[in-house]
Amino acid sequence: MTSTTKAPPLYPKTHIIAASGVAALLSLALLVFPSREVEAKKTFLNLDMDNGAEQAQQNLQSNQADTAAQQDLDSPFAQIEGNDDESQNAELDAEPEIAEQPPEDPRNKTVTVANGDTLSTVFSKVGLSSNTLHEVINSSKEAKGLSRLKVGQELQFQLSEDGQLESLHSQLSDLESVSLSKTDSGYDFKRELVKPDVHESYAHGVINSSLFVAAKRAGLSHNLTMDLANIFGYDIDFAMDIREGDEFEVIYQNKKVGDKTVGTGNILSARFTNRGKTYTAVRYTDKQGNVSYYDADGNSMRKAFIRTPVDFARISSRFSNGRKHPILNKIRAHKGVDYAAPRGTPIKAAGDGKVILAGRKGGYGNTIVLQHGSRYRTLYAHMQGFAKGVRTGGSVKQGQIIGYIGTTGLSTGPHLHYEFQVNGTHVDPLSQKLPMSDPIARQEKQRFLQMSKPLMARMDQEKATMLALNKR
Repeated sequence: MTSTTKAPPLYPKTHIIAASGVAALLSLALLVFPSREVEAKKTFLNLDMDNGAEQAQQNLQSNQADTAAQQDLDSPFAQIEGNDDESQNAELDAEPEIAEQPPEDPRNKTVTVANGDTLSTVFSKVGLSSNTLHEVINSSKEAKGLSRLKVGQELQFQLSEDGQLESLHSQLSDLESVSLSKTDSGYDFKRELVKPDVHESYAHGVINSSLFVAAKRAGLSHNLTMDLANIFGYDIDFAMDIREGDEFEVIYQNKKVGDKTVGTGNILSARFTNRGKTYTAVRYTDKQGNVSYYDADGNSMRKAFIRTPVDFARISSRFSNGRKHPILNKIRAHKGVDYAAPRGTPIKAAGDGKVILAGRKGGYGNTIVLQHGSRYRTLYAHMQGFAKGVRTGGSVKQGQIIGYIGTTGLSTGPHLHYEFQVNGTHVDPLSQKLPMSDPIARQEKQRFLQMSKPLMARMDQEKATMLALNKR
C-alpha cells in the first residue's frame, strides 16, 4: 500500500513578503543600534575545533558576569574597592576644580627686555606713544640712563585709566633700582641704592686640576680668584708654577642684603702654598690712603716687575740660545718667552715704565717696548693691537693693559713674545730674580702689625677647625 506524505500548508504570498521585510528591518536595527552590553564588551571566541562548543559556553558566561559588574559600577551607590593605585587613578579621572583667576589689571603692565629691544619698543608694547617716551627721556639727565637696557631686565609700568604713564620702576640689581613718577611739571626720576652689610668670610681650597676649579669649589667668585692671582703674581707664575696639592686660604669681604649674598669686596688677607713654600699677604691702607699688600713682616708683595704679563697663559716656547725658528727653519736664539693664549687676551705691563716704541717692528709685528728706569727694558711682540692711550713717548703703570694677543709678524699662531733685558742683555724672565719694592714705612709698621696679627690668627683658627671637622 502506498503511503502519501502530507504537504506543508501553503501561506499566502503577501504574508511571506511581509515577514521577510520585518526580518530585514530587525537585522538592520541590530547592526546600526547595538545593545549596551554588546557595545561595552567584545566576545573573543576560541576557534579551536576540538572544544569550540565548551569554550563558547565559557565566553558566554564571562560576558554575562562582566555585564553584571559593569551595571553595578554604573549604579550611583557603587563602592569601588581595590588597591591605592586604583583609587588614585579613579581620583585622577575626576575633573579638577579650576580656581577662578582674578582678571589682570590693565593699568599695571610688566615687560621683560628681550634681545633687540629698545626703550622705544618697550614703550610701544604697553601702548605708550613716542611723545611720552620723548617726554620721559628729556625730563632729566639721569632719566636718559633708562635707555641703557639689559636683556632680562624687567620694567613695571603703572598706567592711568586712559592709558597714560603714571609711574615706571625697574630693579637694576640687588643693590640698585630706578623709578619714574608723573608730576604736575613732568616726570620725577629717582635712583635708590641699598647699602649692603659687609661681613668677613673665610675660604680654603686645594688645587687638583686648576686654580679656577679649586677656587670655585671653595666658593670664590671669578673676580676674587683673579685678585688672588694678582696678589701673588709677583712670586708665583700661575702659568707654570702651579702644582697639584697647592693650597690657598682667603679672608675676604662678603656683601649681603638680608640673608642674600649680593657681591664680594676686597681680599683682606691670604695665604698661598706653592711647591711647599707658603706666601702670605695682608691688605693695608696707610694714613695717606694708599692701599697695598704686604707679607706678615711688612715687606711689599709688589715687586718692581710682575712675573708674567699674561694671566693663565700657556708657555709655548722658552728662552733658548739654540731654538729652531718655526718659520725661518734655521737655528736662531730665542731671546724671550712665548705665551700662547686666545686672540684678544689682554697683555699687562710688567712694571712702571716709559713707552719707547708702540708700532711695527719687523718680524715682531705690532710691538711695544718699555723702558723701566736706566737698567731694565721689556718687549711685547706679535700683538693684535694696542690698548687705548698707549703710544710712543707715553708712560704706563705696572699691571696696566697695554695691548692684546695676536699673530702679527713672523708668527704661527696667536701668542705673546716677551723679552726682558738687564743693562742691554737679554735674560730669561722666568729665572730672573725680580727686584723688591720698598717695604712698609717705619712709622706705619706698628699700626700694620696691630691690624695684620688678628687676620693671621683667624686664618690659623679657621683652618684648624676645618681640619678637625674633616677628621670626624
